[in-house]
Amino acid sequence: MEFLLICLLFNERVELLQSHLDDYLPYIGGAGALVLTGIAAYYATKPVPETPLMPLDCQSNTLSGVAYVRVSKFYNESKEGKFVSYIHDDVRTLYDSFRKGAKESNNGQCLGWRDGPNKPYQWLNYNETLLRAKNLGSGLLACGLSPGPQTLIGLYSQNCPEWILTEQACYTYSLVVVPLYDTLGPDACAYIINQADISLVICEDDKKCNLLLDKAPRCLRKLIVIKPTRPATNQRAKNRGVELLRFEDIERTGAQKCYPEVPPKPMDLCTICYTSGTTGNPKGVMLSHQNVMAGVCAVLLQLGDHRPNSTDVMISFLPLAHMLERCCENGMYIVGGSVGFYSGDIKTLPDDMKALKPTVMPAVPRLLNRLYDKVVAELQSSFLKRMIFNMGMRAKEAEIKKCIIRNNSIWDKIAFRKIQESMGGRLRLMVVGSAPLAGNVLTFARCALGCLIVEGYGQTECCAPITLTIQGDYVPEHVGPPVACCCVKLVDVPEMEYYASNNQGEVCVKGTNVFYGYYKNPEKTAEVIDEQGWHHTGDIGMWNANGTLKIIDRKKHIFKLSQGEYIVPEKIENIYIRSQYVHQVFVHGESLKSCVVAIVVPDVDVVKCWASENRIPGTLSVLCANPEVKRLIHDDMIAWGKEAGLRSFEQVKDIYLHPDPFSVQNGLLTPTLKTKRPQLKAYFKPQLEDLYQNLD
Repeated sequence: MEFLLICLLFNERVELLQSHLDDYLPYIGGAGALVLTGIAAYYATKPVPETPLMPLDCQSNTLSGVAYVRVSKFYNESKEGKFVSYIHDDVRTLYDSFRKGAKESNNGQCLGWRDGPNKPYQWLNYNETLLRAKNLGSGLLACGLSPGPQTLIGLYSQNCPEWILTEQACYTYSLVVVPLYDTLGPDACAYIINQADISLVICEDDKKCNLLLDKAPRCLRKLIVIKPTRPATNQRAKNRGVELLRFEDIERTGAQKCYPEVPPKPMDLCTICYTSGTTGNPKGVMLSHQNVMAGVCAVLLQLGDHRPNSTDVMISFLPLAHMLERCCENGMYIVGGSVGFYSGDIKTLPDDMKALKPTVMPAVPRLLNRLYDKVVAELQSSFLKRMIFNMGMRAKEAEIKKCIIRNNSIWDKIAFRKIQESMGGRLRLMVVGSAPLAGNVLTFARCALGCLIVEGYGQTECCAPITLTIQGDYVPEHVGPPVACCCVKLVDVPEMEYYASNNQGEVCVKGTNVFYGYYKNPEKTAEVIDEQGWHHTGDIGMWNANGTLKIIDRKKHIFKLSQGEYIVPEKIENIYIRSQYVHQVFVHGESLKSCVVAIVVPDVDVVKCWASENRIPGTLSVLCANPEVKRLIHDDMIAWGKEAGLRSFEQVKDIYLHPDPFSVQNGLLTPTLKTKRPQLKAYFKPQLEDLYQNLD
């Protein structure tokens, strides 16, 4: 069997090298020819290990004279408490960086989109993008707006070229972008428009126009719409005293007026990015051009030779309203790279990627988890496929441990080709952030995709990046050393028994990427930025021996059980969610009780499949009431908890199965898809009381 596989593996390389060996093979015997051909094939594809950018056993420095503060090794002056703001003397704002990219690309392709399925990507070049952005910005001034960072512009749209045209239009005249997004909901959008006193919003389509008009504050006077609107919407806007204008008309007017540009200064605000917590109104994170440029440049430094360049193409599908995607795209523009936008439906993302063939991709754990689950499910149908796949995984993982990153091995061709082609077939760099990523999923992705995958940790308040893993470090489940724009320290959290002296504590950040504060909210600002300028993230971290950071806990949402033990429900939920039967889970405990319980939303497909195999009929609602289904899911959760090292008092003692998912629409998730714990507690109060009563 092994001999047959080896023959299969080398067959393609043999054909490629045949022409070079034709002159020599006639003089060598059959066995010798086979050996020579095999040796030649091996050396033709022999991988070359990359040298790590630094010793992997020492990935960060300590700040001079301050033992517990760690800094980047990618910027020598970090040890003296100085941090990166820029990497080119003449490029210090997002206005400068886009123009730098236009030169680097030699007016190459900039913004790409396609008009429908099976359609090719169309492109705006850099110079055309800059011209249209200036025209749009000039048109905004013609609408009565004043240039300068005191003027805030709302932007309510999915990712598309017009999003970037609007962003660059604002920067051309020192205006400030305030993104809005669907999952905020109409009440939060109205709150933001009112608090920021926004008179003009650039809006994607008829539907979004009506969502804004539903709750339109008095300050809102103009909506500039990218796509056509219905006459009824036009009349509705008129009735509310809101003027509807067309995006293309504003560009046309701006071209005629041609107001002189008003470039921003590095310390000027460039965006107010609203982020919502589990309770209360959204908070506006004020970020300057220097903040964002610092984050972008620090990441580019840390990527070394793998950083994007003018030949790269990035797929844009993560929300531009969030800073992870904003920073990734601005990182592409500064080097003259191309950005292609997905069609707007996540279900067609694979088709978009096949059409675009991106080389760079920002991603979130949810995407990689789905890819992993899909592959594992498909492998169950064939022992041979599973065997070849596992052999490939072992071989590729061994290469990764030797700092070899490639997608042209034999295993890539026979085991991973379809996976790579589903992502376009050309990926060389992936940046993962926004949530923890399981180690087995990260290792799978690195092996199967054959590209560099780095995992970062950050917050909107720090323009996204705080730490980032480095090329060559194959160990998963940590988030790397600090990036060059900031320093990181851990501070004591005595109530949770985390102490900086033990290399554990709350993650605190200081640097050129840290935000100015929350817009018109000094009280909330004072809660997270202390007198020394440290931003307190609320996350609990641990320094590994090699100077990398591992996020191990959350400071918030902790409670004591009756026996005095602290419970961190989010940690437990992150373990239970690994169960194939669990779609969502809410872990709850009370100070007068000695144990925790949970509300579980089952994975409908997995549970129905199990029920069918075991001849248990019924809808998901019926199955949720079935004791066998409950026992199956509870037992599997407990098994995952044991494997992850949960202590007995951290394991849920009983569960309630609920058929309907938690969502933004039913008020149980935040716009960023975090659980709203107070709302969940109130919503499931009867079920939680029953669970505890039954345990008593």
